[in-house]
Amino acid sequence: MPGLTWDHTEDIALALAEKFPELDPTHIRYTDLHQWITELQDFKDDPKGSTEGKLEAIQMAWLEEYQESRE
Repeated sequence: MPGLTWDHTEDIALALAEKFPELDPTHIRYTDLHQWITELQDFKDDPKGSTEGKLEAIQMAWLEEYQESRE
């Protein structure tokens, strides 16, 4: 299995939601988000390959997971 890359937005968001179920993703810094993503066991991409747009997309997907878990 190739592992997660920066383009696996939904899969990364789901992994973060599972790892940090009580954390509201709207209250995190991109530096922390970047670190948590690159520390995921299945993450196999170049840590320097992220962009603000990719981090924002992951944060918004994570927010959707977070909100759905609260319903």
